[in-house]
Amino acid sequence: MARRASLDIYEDFSCSICLDVFTKPVSIPCGHNFCWDCITTHWDNSPVLKCPLCTEIILKRPELRVNTLVDDMATKVKNSAKERSCGPPEQAGNGDVLCGMCTQPSTAIKSCLVCLQSYCEKHLQPHQTKSALKKHKLIDPVEDLESRLCKKHDEPLELFCRADQVFICTSCKDSDHKTHAIVSLEEEAQIRKDKLGKQRTDMNQMIQARQQKIQEVRDTVDASGNNAAKALTYSVHVMTAVVDYINRSKAELTEVIKTKQAETEAEAEVIIKELKGEIVQIEQTNLQLNQVSLKNDAFTFLENVLPLTITLPQVKDWSDLTLNSNQFTVQDVLNKLEKTVVGEIRMLCDPDLKKMRCHAVDVTLDPDTAYPSLIVSEDGKQVTHGDRKRNLPNKPQRFDHVLNVVAKEGFSSGKFYYEVQVKDKTEWDLGVAHQSINRKGDIRISPNNGYWTIWLRKGNEFTANAGPAIRLNVREMPQKVGVYVDYEEGHVSFYDVDTRALIFSFTGCKFTEELFPFFSPGANDGGKNSAPLIITPVKNNS
Repeated sequence: MARRASLDIYEDFSCSICLDVFTKPVSIPCGHNFCWDCITTHWDNSPVLKCPLCTEIILKRPELRVNTLVDDMATKVKNSAKERSCGPPEQAGNGDVLCGMCTQPSTAIKSCLVCLQSYCEKHLQPHQTKSALKKHKLIDPVEDLESRLCKKHDEPLELFCRADQVFICTSCKDSDHKTHAIVSLEEEAQIRKDKLGKQRTDMNQMIQARQQKIQEVRDTVDASGNNAAKALTYSVHVMTAVVDYINRSKAELTEVIKTKQAETEAEAEVIIKELKGEIVQIEQTNLQLNQVSLKNDAFTFLENVLPLTITLPQVKDWSDLTLNSNQFTVQDVLNKLEKTVVGEIRMLCDPDLKKMRCHAVDVTLDPDTAYPSLIVSEDGKQVTHGDRKRNLPNKPQRFDHVLNVVAKEGFSSGKFYYEVQVKDKTEWDLGVAHQSINRKGDIRISPNNGYWTIWLRKGNEFTANAGPAIRLNVREMPQKVGVYVDYEEGHVSFYDVDTRALIFSFTGCKFTEELFPFFSPGANDGGKNSAPLIITPVKNNS
């Protein structure tokens, strides 16, 4: 009984928050006492000021002061507890609970919740033989048996209330928890052990799955590295072979051209020599003819001419002779070759994209042009489809039938470039459009109507709206698209920024007015296409 009285005194001077003896105890308006730090921390983390015990709401946070009387009593309780702790040790050196009856340290094998004592095998025998003691509740040895007693009824906490999730005694079951689901501690523990075991198994499986995924990612990175190395080796080999072939072709073409020119010159020398020989013959005959005077009278002229024998030179008819001076017109073929090679390389990786990115401009979306269900961010850099059509002023510049928006900035000369992130989208439109495009009703997008655009549909249908449309084939769907315009040259080109590959080019365009960047994020499609179109900064050093 003295032990129970000591326990009651300890509990009377314990804080209900930290469950330890008061440290700097304070009283709050309802009369309950708490440690200064405990109640302060509790109120700091609670939206409403109230007592943790009686839940009385406190309208104004009180100014706390230490209750000196309670503080003195708490100090005495602490000192008393320290004096009792200086007695015989309650645990053996190996951490086992000791028998409370043995004079020498002996490991207990059971603890009794009725006697509040732990027993070794020898001292446990009365609980196994005497009928009165057999009714006591025995558990595996524990050190703090008082914590296993109900504070209200002073009975063993051997039941569990599932409704309130608390330990209860038999008296609690018959009073406060009559209508609740009550089970034994062993049953609840087994259920929770099974649940924890399943959770542990699930966690281990999740860990294994993620470790496997990590390995897959690493394997993918390794495979990607191997493929990258192979691609680099192959590209170097192919490019070297192409360059070597071009150099050999250049040498062969040079030799062929020089040979043909030499043959032409030799043929010309032969013809010239033959023509000169004929000229000599003709001049000799002409000399004979010049000796006859045409001024004499007819008798004298005939008298001088009749004895003469003039033989006309045997010469060729050179009227059909022509030498081909256009046999070296390889420019057209070479121009075609250049366009073909450059075009194929640009589709692979355009080395000129860095130069184009130097013409980057700051582009912002114009919300006054956006279809009413489109949502443009405050900074004008993003646009999404909001599913719901808003009631907005129908301004002349606003699209009223299709999910389009144009930029605030227009360009009527020079070159400009901007980039748009299209990641995680299944549908979008990008390009440029004339200022005078039709923005009301249904719109047909084509260069004839002032639009130079490409679009994506269904996540994999890539098209250039050239009128007629051109289906585009790409190695992979771009995550970011670069748009480059040369106003004077009439070019509009689209690039995969990550691979630096050309997607498509409009060439030979006739721009007659100001051009504006054009965008459409497409319909939300139940969240499948909810990602925004994002105008991103251009990194010129990439």
